[in-house]
Amino acid sequence: MMYFVAMVAVLVSLGLALTRALLGPTMFDRVLAGNTIGTLAVLALALIGFVTGRPEFLDIAILYTLLNLVGTIAVLRYFKLSESAVPAAPEE
Repeated sequence: MMYFVAMVAVLVSLGLALTRALLGPTMFDRVLAGNTIGTLAVLALALIGFVTGRPEFLDIAILYTLLNLVGTIAVLRYFKLSESAVPAAPEE
């Protein structure tokens, strides 16, 4: 029962993060939402591993965590180096 409640919480959070990724007002909000989706996917993989009694899922979750981290850093570096990614702050 506890795993079921945790999985429902992860799925609800995943839906909210997906909404933020689609409607985020800035590019950085969307990148942050993408990172959140990756983290929630790791949690879902860990939960599936516990429910099914297969510890291999934890290894996959750890690997996916590393890929999520490297991917997020790569996307943020790309946007940092790109001139058109960050709009100029409005001057007052």
